[in-house]
Amino acid sequence: MTAAAPEKRLYINTYGCQMNVYDSERMADVLRPLGYGLTDAAEGADLVVLNTCHIREKATEKVYSELGQLKRLKAEKAAAGGSMLLAVAGCVAQAEGAEIVRRQPAVDLVVGPQSYHRLPELIARAHRASGEALAADFAPQEKFDALPTDRASSGVTAFLTVQEGCDKFCAFCVVPYTRGPEYSRPAGAIVAEAETLAAQGVREVTLLGQNVNAYDDGEGGGLATLVRRLAAIPGLARIRYTTSHPRDMDDPLIAAHGEVEALMPYLHLPVQSGSDRVLKAMNRGHTAEHYLRLVERIRAARPDIALSGDFIVGFPGEREADFEATLGLVREAGYASAFSFKYSRRPGTPAAAMPGQVAEEVKAERLARLQALLDAQQQAFNQAQVGRVLPVLIEKTGRQVGQIGGRSPYLQAVHCEGEENLIGQIAPVRIVSAGRGSLAGVRVPAAA
Repeated sequence: MTAAAPEKRLYINTYGCQMNVYDSERMADVLRPLGYGLTDAAEGADLVVLNTCHIREKATEKVYSELGQLKRLKAEKAAAGGSMLLAVAGCVAQAEGAEIVRRQPAVDLVVGPQSYHRLPELIARAHRASGEALAADFAPQEKFDALPTDRASSGVTAFLTVQEGCDKFCAFCVVPYTRGPEYSRPAGAIVAEAETLAAQGVREVTLLGQNVNAYDDGEGGGLATLVRRLAAIPGLARIRYTTSHPRDMDDPLIAAHGEVEALMPYLHLPVQSGSDRVLKAMNRGHTAEHYLRLVERIRAARPDIALSGDFIVGFPGEREADFEATLGLVREAGYASAFSFKYSRRPGTPAAAMPGQVAEEVKAERLARLQALLDAQQQAFNQAQVGRVLPVLIEKTGRQVGQIGGRSPYLQAVHCEGEENLIGQIAPVRIVSAGRGSLAGVRVPAAA
């Protein structure tokens, strides 16, 4: 009897956003038929993939630094008679292209975010020393068409990409240059993938896209139509989506928040600034007043919705009055959670060349003030849940023996006592205490 070939070891290091988490999962999917199984360390791996993010300052240099370490591991494996393929994927790969190979010849493959479906072909070519190493210029529909339909899932929640790219061209952002124009997957393919996930026990999907609420099925249906189709899938109990743009928050989607039970009362709706002057410089395409009135309409449809947002402080030309306008918007809108950052200059974006770059110490001081306000709002929102019975999707065992954990409809982490066999169920939990990052509760009988 012939022994089975040993499994090849695949190590993927994922940087950045949930889109990259999803992409890494799909890379593992397309490489599984080639015999690659995931490992949690680069040492000894047969294939190492750095799935990179280009959003944060110094992200590119961080990649090159890690490549230096991996070059050493690759040489050590070669000296021992083995081999390691080294691939750079994601947005840095798209933005840097051949420069990566020039600066670090140990890299075998450079794969843009639209082209990871070609990894098997590129790996085969690399083994045959064909010399082709770049795959960054293919249309996104080719990527989606080539993905396996038998996607594997190991949990009760999953990410599901429905849209990629961006046409907004915000002055601070590299996404339109690294991810390309907006492209929506066919609704039928998305529904089929969601059905596969539900059949494997997934109870909640988070729909992903750089501008997810710009989704267009090509037949006059937007994200709201897609949400309603997904909500009809047996076993799929919860739907979320991220990241949204205020310009694409249309009436049907707002209505869906009030009408579709599976659509969770949580909305990540970045505003970035409360100053119209700064918003114009950012090329956001909306005003603070437009954003606040939009929030009013959403809350009219779903009064208990938890609002999340993104904020950039210290954008070029931001004055103290502009920053105070941001604080005012935060107070009026009210956030259950938020992400806030100091502006960082990204080469190649319009904002990088703008006059009025704000001093680091000023950005740091403003960020501290903003985060203090946002933290207070988050704590107040969490404290407001104490005494309530929330339906919690149990996702995993907790840190302590006999403890389980999951998420509330508002995306809060919740832990309580319970058995492992509750994973995958939606259990009523009475909240007894609240911290900044999580809630503690006790399970109550379903009939209570």
